[in-house]
Amino acid sequence: SPCLRVSVSPCLRVSVSRYLPPLPPLPPPPPLLPLSSPSPPLLLLITYYLLLITYPTPHTLFPKKGESLMFREFNYAKVPPLYIGAGKLNLLPEIIAKFQGQRILLVTGGKSLEASGKLAVIENLLEESSIQYDRVIIEGEPSTSIIDKICAEKRELPIDAIVGIGGGSVVDAGKAISAMLPHKTSILDYLEGVGKGIPHSGIKIPYIAVPTTSGTGSEVTKNAVISEVGPQGYKKSLRHENFIPDAVIVDGELLLSCPRQVSAASGMDAFTQLLEPFLAPKVSPLTEAIAWSGLEAIKDNLLLACGEGSQDILVRESMAYASLLSGVALANDGIGIVHGLAGPIGGFFPIPHGVVCGTLVAASVRTNLKALRERQPESPAIAKMARLGQLLSGTTDKSPDYLCDALVDILERWTQILEIPGLGSYGIQKQDFDKILAKTTNRNNPIELHREEIQGILEERL
Repeated sequence: SPCLRVSVSPCLRVSVSRYLPPLPPLPPPPPLLPLSSPSPPLLLLITYYLLLITYPTPHTLFPKKGESLMFREFNYAKVPPLYIGAGKLNLLPEIIAKFQGQRILLVTGGKSLEASGKLAVIENLLEESSIQYDRVIIEGEPSTSIIDKICAEKRELPIDAIVGIGGGSVVDAGKAISAMLPHKTSILDYLEGVGKGIPHSGIKIPYIAVPTTSGTGSEVTKNAVISEVGPQGYKKSLRHENFIPDAVIVDGELLLSCPRQVSAASGMDAFTQLLEPFLAPKVSPLTEAIAWSGLEAIKDNLLLACGEGSQDILVRESMAYASLLSGVALANDGIGIVHGLAGPIGGFFPIPHGVVCGTLVAASVRTNLKALRERQPESPAIAKMARLGQLLSGTTDKSPDYLCDALVDILERWTQILEIPGLGSYGIQKQDFDKILAKTTNRNNPIELHREEIQGILEERL
């Protein structure tokens, strides 16, 4: 609308009016177009959904006589400039120049980027633009000791920007290095729930995130997840509003070489990060809309990305779009029982985060659904599960109960088709449940689950 004004600030505060009864089915989202400017396309998505999805029909724009009007206020985190589309990697030198970058630290994974030939492309781009670079390699999920070691080695170098190119672990590692390079202390001092609990100042080196997998959405979040695996292990966040990357490149050509097993686990992680905020009891209507758009993208592209569509750039970019939205949704409206379990499991055992989420999500939905039916049968989460079951199954003439059960069945089928391994494949045994459950959180789950219900999820996927 020419009368609509959108203002951007570090934290977007939105006052939203919403009318009952529940929303009708959503219209298709706007197409995701390649962008050549740093204007965040999410602002266009926000505008579209607030007008057409949160209020999708004319009768909801104004209250009817006697109809109640409910105002809901919420804060929303900023989104970095996004460069989305095939070939956008070529903009990397131009983006680095925005930070007066003459020397960067390149953070990558161990082998896949080099094997795909893209590392050579990146190095050529930098050399042609006379940008000096040092490279560090992250293998596995970043730990306290790895981040401290890299920062100690590179702190005295005149580094103008950090560029993290890789999966979620690499993007998180780059974020953490960016945050810790200006400081001569250990990252442990600032991690949530461990160490000294010192608040971070937010002072950092500019950071550019370039994801090569579609799962964590870390490219748009303000936290870096740091792990120490072992009997006293942990999986904790370094968090500050300033740690949201300063720019993000999502190039479909970088995603084509992602192996099937990584695509499967990452895709199920993205699905979980969309599902859990969508079902959260206090989810904002903006996150509902954003999560739904991501779920629509996953519906049509998850299995394709792990099969016959793995070399289709549009399929890969659709999954990257879903992953990015999952990061936005998770960052603003939290996570449920799957991620509540994933933290301690990932701290105690060397299991990839995406595998934990992928293996637990179907069992968690079944458990939540059963608990809701028994203890909170009027919960809006049941209607949302039915709506999602309708989306994923393509069924329009069935009852809500049927559609909720269909959702569980589809998630179980995805877990089997994608060959997501069980927890036992990573050395987890039944006698480990007590220590896992002792560290498990149940925040933002659609219903407070009992200990035996949570244990049942673990037993089902052992």
